[in-house]
Amino acid sequence: MNLAELQELHALPFFELLKRSHEVHEASFPAGKIQLCTLLSIKTGGCSEDCAYCTQSARYETDLKNERLLSKETVMESARAARENGSTRFCMGAAWRGVRGGTERFNQVVDIIKDVSSLGMEVCVTLGELGPDEAVTLKEAGVTAYNHNLDTSPEHYPNIVTSHTYEDRLRTIRNVQDAGMSVCCGGILGISETITDRLRLLEVISSFNPQPESVPINSLMPMPGTPLANNPQVDPFDLVRMIACARIAVPNAKVRLSAGRTRLSDETQALCFYAGANSIFYGDKLLTADNPEAGKDRELLAKLGLDTLEPNPSLEAPSIDRDLAASPCCSPKSCC
Repeated sequence: MNLAELQELHALPFFELLKRSHEVHEASFPAGKIQLCTLLSIKTGGCSEDCAYCTQSARYETDLKNERLLSKETVMESARAARENGSTRFCMGAAWRGVRGGTERFNQVVDIIKDVSSLGMEVCVTLGELGPDEAVTLKEAGVTAYNHNLDTSPEHYPNIVTSHTYEDRLRTIRNVQDAGMSVCCGGILGISETITDRLRLLEVISSFNPQPESVPINSLMPMPGTPLANNPQVDPFDLVRMIACARIAVPNAKVRLSAGRTRLSDETQALCFYAGANSIFYGDKLLTADNPEAGKDRELLAKLGLDTLEPNPSLEAPSIDRDLAASPCCSPKSCC
């Protein structure tokens, strides 16, 4: 969808927008099930990047304790616990600028991925920038999806991150897609962006060919010591509108209600599910931020009569739309 279409959509009366997004959601996901994902930080803090929202940046004075890469045994223990608690996707994040093939840390992560993929869950990783060869290696090791968020619009991005560029992000996404992995790509609300920035993000993401398999919508958790520590909380209705617009713009993607859920009432989360969210992070931690307890999530889903999605470790990445392949906006890199 282009920006003008998204602006027209976003400007609809609230319930008209929800009606449209719910219709798209029902058509794309008739079973109405929610995907449960668990996220584990396998290497925490000490990152060289300067993302203004992130406690893991070595450039900011925060209370975060740096941790080296976790042992395979520790990761496997968490992965087994996630599976036993009902998670169907296990996501692993490392605070690095990127990874390079042949290095000790990359080989260690590949070894961990191989073992985690044997548990029957979908495997997602976020390791920063990837080259084409590293992407192929991760695919062969058993990665189902690679998370690489764009955070915001191309125009606002330099106000949030200066240690890498938007093009760097898009290049990694292209490498991931070329390797045959699914892309998990979304953004963050509450990082001093405008509504236009939010919709430009969706414009870029919806122009990917193929579109992302999942789209996380995060709300900023302001962290002491970071440049955005004093930013105000995202308005719940703004969040629901973004969920609805994402559902319509990327109809076949799982729209993930991600960071910031600790601040949401059950009623707001219910509206998000109705608007088209069908994936959540499930467990006590979301990298370095708190997350609702698993039991509370189960209670809410039961109240709403929502079932959970089964794991699909053999999930194939979305296919390229050949009708769009000749268009000027057929790949991440060409859209900005």
